[in-house]
Amino acid sequence: QVQLVESGGGLAQSGVSLRLSCKVSGTTFSMYAMGWFRPAPEKEREFVAAINYNARSTYYVDSVKGRFTISRDNAKNTVYLQMNSLTPEDTAKYYCAADGLPIRPPQSMGHPESRNSWGQGTQVTVSA
Repeated sequence: QVQLVESGGGLAQSGVSLRLSCKVSGTTFSMYAMGWFRPAPEKEREFVAAINYNARSTYYVDSVKGRFTISRDNAKNTVYLQMNSLTPEDTAKYYCAADGLPIRPPQSMGHPESRNSWGQGTQVTVSA
C-alpha cells in the first residue's frame, strides 16, 4: 500500500519561503509522477504542480509559476515543493499525490479520472 507523508507546512508571513516535503513508501517511487494539490473554491482540489518520474518534465498552475518549484530525489523517495514569495492566497492544506500509473507525463495527474494516491496533507498559512 502506498503511503505518503507530508511535512514542512506552517505559519509564514507574506513574501517568505517554505519548503514542503513528501516521503513515499510502498511503491517504486522512481517510476511514478508526483504532484501537489490544494483545495480551491469550486474545486475539490487544485492541481498545483507535478513532476514526471525522472524529473525531466514539470507542470505548474499559472498562479504559482515563477514562485513554486517542484523537485524530487528518487534515492530518498521524496518529492519537494519549494514555495517562494508566498501570499495569503497560498494559504491552504497542501496534499502530496502519487500517480496511479507509471511513466506518465506530469499533467496526467490532474485528469479527473487519475487514480492518484494521497497523503494526509500539511497546512500552510500565510499572513499578510
